[in-house]
Amino acid sequence: MEVVESAQGLIANTDAEAASLVSLYSACPDLVHVVTPGVDLYTFTAGAGRAHARELLNIPADAHVITFVGRIQPHKGPGLLIRATAEMVSHSPHLRSKLIVFVIGGVSGAGTAEVEKLKEMVKWSGISDVVRFMPPMSRDELPDWYRAADLVCVPSYSESFGLVALESQACGTPVVATAVGGLRTAVADGISGVLVDGHDPRAWSSVLARLLAEPQRRVLLSMGAIEHASHFGWDATARGTLDVYDRVLSESAKIRATYGR
Repeated sequence: MEVVESAQGLIANTDAEAASLVSLYSACPDLVHVVTPGVDLYTFTAGAGRAHARELLNIPADAHVITFVGRIQPHKGPGLLIRATAEMVSHSPHLRSKLIVFVIGGVSGAGTAEVEKLKEMVKWSGISDVVRFMPPMSRDELPDWYRAADLVCVPSYSESFGLVALESQACGTPVVATAVGGLRTAVADGISGVLVDGHDPRAWSSVLARLLAEPQRRVLLSMGAIEHASHFGWDATARGTLDVYDRVLSESAKIRATYGR
């Protein structure tokens, strides 16, 4: 609270974060500026496309691929994706033979309990043939994994922004994400992906199955994803941050000129 009260300018990642600064910390709305985080648009690109990425990663060209990338933590929602996958296989059994769900990421903190819990969930859900756990990927490896996917899922329970969503879209892959926090900014609902209200596995299953059944819609979302992500480069973030500093310095100069201090 003390920092907020003494600041001459405040930077928030999203409109939601800016609103929280005002409502929770009584920040002056005129002093709050929104500057979104950036994505490396030189690394995360559509590259040579999905078919090439699948060839590199030895993924069948005709597979239905859904990918999760992130820390293996409950609030990131990998368990929700697993439950939605089980629901989807149960209600759309024809998808099973070609469906691959990659869970890419490592444990956060000590121990492997969360990963083991998810593997056990996969086992008793009867989808061990569908879900594949992969280790964390390097920055250079990730783009091909994004490109190879039909959809990237970000089923977080909370998210300050959602860089995974932006990285995926920059690679041309639509995102299905929870309509929470910064994901409402990171994903353009119906344009670059789909935002899902809540965490009901049945709702997620329905959205995923419908998108897998509509390749032409995915093509349009892919085009929208690249366009949407193009507005979030680090150059834009740097310019936005610099603009805030310029405004604060300009206002400070006016105050000094007026009051002599």
